[in-house]
Amino acid sequence: MTTSNATIPVQHGMAEHSHGAGVPVQTRSERLRSANVADFAPISRREEQYRYVTSEQLAGLDADSLDEYMGDISIKHPEGVTTAWVGSDHPSFGGAGLPEDRPSAAAWGSAEQAYLVTIPGDATAECEVQIGINSDSDSPSALHMIIEAKPFARGTVILDHKGAAVLGENVEIIVGDEADITVISIQDWDTASVHNSAQFAKLGRNSKLRHLVVSLGGKTVRVSTSAEFTQPGGDVELLGMYFADAGQFLENRLYVDHAVPNCKSRVTYKGALQGEKAHTVWVGDVLIRMAAEGTDTYELNRNLLLTEGARADSVPNLEIETGKIEGAGHASASGRFDDEQLFYLQARGINEREARRLVVRGFLNEIIQKIGNEEIESRLSASIEAELERSGS
Repeated sequence: MTTSNATIPVQHGMAEHSHGAGVPVQTRSERLRSANVADFAPISRREEQYRYVTSEQLAGLDADSLDEYMGDISIKHPEGVTTAWVGSDHPSFGGAGLPEDRPSAAAWGSAEQAYLVTIPGDATAECEVQIGINSDSDSPSALHMIIEAKPFARGTVILDHKGAAVLGENVEIIVGDEADITVISIQDWDTASVHNSAQFAKLGRNSKLRHLVVSLGGKTVRVSTSAEFTQPGGDVELLGMYFADAGQFLENRLYVDHAVPNCKSRVTYKGALQGEKAHTVWVGDVLIRMAAEGTDTYELNRNLLLTEGARADSVPNLEIETGKIEGAGHASASGRFDDEQLFYLQARGINEREARRLVVRGFLNEIIQKIGNEEIESRLSASIEAELERSGS
């Protein structure tokens, strides 16, 4: 078992793009942001964003241009919630952030329209929007989505990715003042699919966002999530769960930008891995700027390796520019089964195979139970059972 706990600043490595090579990034916020793919150099392992992934693994999603997404988008939403395709001249287009790497910029420039979901502020009860994204195309394509929660809005948006696809995706999440929303992104693609998703959130005054990423299916799945506080009183919870099989690559990158005072963030990601060359990556960046007095933040990543040959990379980073904070810290742990837990269960008459399954279920169910949708929770639990059955655990 390897663990790390720290509350001190961690300086990032070197960044390289078309504006110069070997330029040291002093803070996470200095990373290049642009909607123009030409501003980004070809993918190279020398650049931190691509330290673990190659251009070949992205299957063309880093090209100069992609096809417009032509798959099916099925929508289920209550009365009051509106959906529409909007162009780049819409005021919400680009309202939550801009790409920070080449695949995201390629998708941004290739999607002429964005699918806008608007949750009204006068909703009197929780609303739920389910968007099923289904594709059977292996041609690299681009999709842009915007989720806008108006001030005082309440609701849940579920992005359910299915089928076979090579998809570059940008998701913007705009959380208005006093709004409280949940966004759930499920990656349950077919085996050969490749998915690169950049998800940007911008939070208003006293707003709350719970963002949950679940990655199960796909050959290469890479989800980058960022949250930026623009006014005091914001609260964000970033949750994630993933299960990697042999030959599968699942990467999650997180960035929380505490730019204003008195905001709170919590990051909790858990993953399980099994099989030869199953590989997961988790990189968590938290920046507390000089102006962000009263910040309260903590990030945690834990990985459970079920078999030999699996690899989990976990990199928590914390940059602090002011000492006037409520608290800040991070922790990372990757290892095999807890022998004490197995002994405890076996001592009560449970055989070793079932004991191992119980440990994995308990490890991941902490995240699944936070979804708040019984149908999806049951589906994901069944998927985990199928993974365990396949491994013989």
